Amino acid sequence: MTATGTPDQHEACVERRFQAAVERVPDVIEFISGPASAWGLHPHRLMQLELAIEEVVVNICDYAYAVPPGDFIVRVRPGDSRFVVEVIDEGVPFDPLMVAEPDLLAGAQERPIGGLGILLVRRLMDEVGYRRDGTQNILTLVISR
Repeated sequence: MTATGTPDQHEACVERRFQAAVERVPDVIEFISGPASAWGLHPHRLMQLELAIEEVVVNICDYAYAVPPGDFIVRVRPGDSRFVVEVIDEGVPFDPLMVAEPDLLAGAQERPIGGLGILLVRRLMDEVGYRRDGTQNILTLVISR
């Protein structure tokens, strides 16, 4: 979709379900990397997307399900100007955008544990969105060429 919310021309969506287990991370990255490369994402930007996806998936695997393993869906939607990845799980409600950014100037001993991965995702992606739809957490990552 464009910034106005209208679909980009030639927008095609593919999705796949994965078990929420850390050992599935390479499979998720492979699923996303093929379409992103074919779309023309620069190798440096592809590395950023892969790093962000790894962070998101590991967090789902570690925290989303009280009784693991659950599962999640990865939806890839390459458009004319934006490459969109949605990661959908049915774990506990969690909006990563509500997490305050860590104080990077504070010493490591003074900072609470966590939050750096979410900061990394925010900084690597052009847009990050979250919504809760019924029982689903839907995290949207957007990267442009």
